[in-house]
Amino acid sequence: MLAILLPLTGYWIVKYYSKDAVRIPPHYFYDSVGVSDGKPDTTWHKIKSINFTNQFGKKVSLDDLHGKIIVMDFFFTRCPSICPGLAKNMKRLQDSFTKNDSIVQFVSITVDPVHDSVDQLRKFADRFNVNHDSWWFLTGDRKEIYDFALNEIRANIADVNVDTAFVHTENFFLIDTNHVVRGWYNGFDSAKQKQLVEDIPTLLLERNRKSPSILREFIPYLPVIFIGIGIVIFAMAYMSNKRKRN
Repeated sequence: MLAILLPLTGYWIVKYYSKDAVRIPPHYFYDSVGVSDGKPDTTWHKIKSINFTNQFGKKVSLDDLHGKIIVMDFFFTRCPSICPGLAKNMKRLQDSFTKNDSIVQFVSITVDPVHDSVDQLRKFADRFNVNHDSWWFLTGDRKEIYDFALNEIRANIADVNVDTAFVHTENFFLIDTNHVVRGWYNGFDSAKQKQLVEDIPTLLLERNRKSPSILREFIPYLPVIFIGIGIVIFAMAYMSNKRKRN
């Protein structure tokens, strides 16, 4: 009985305490809610990509970042207050992923494209010694940028203090590989920054769930396997004891 019960007990204990072990960043904005197979089916808001120009004058879009998680903020180079501090903290985030810079792209979008030329963006980036490959500083059409910030990223919902006439927020926005907003984090709150660093690889784990490992396929059969092992151990012990008696 012990041979059977001990493995089973261990299995159920691990299953019970591990079911909520990983905190997955939540979804926030949805486009519609329906029913599929009798269960609620939510269509989460996927941000639409627009065309930008980066700090080297190259035309880019978020669609170019295949399979990458995005950390985004909004700034302008003439900002005398929060923007330099946000850039320093974003640089710390970038440094945290130096050895894994292929999984995350940092994106800073100017909200003052009239004054922020390509040269100005590059000079601002160079002030903080950034890795230009994994951190874009972007400009573009002002109306398109503001429509993107307010209607796609929904910066004014994440930060109720945002002036829609001039988007200026302390938040960093986390966007998953499907271009769905998964959270926003105050760029001056060290606890929030720590959470952001932890949430980035967690989103990668979520992506990998679509291609489960071979071992995961055996999980439903573990109780049967454990019972079988227990029966074999019990049979071996019984036969050994029988031989000793003989």
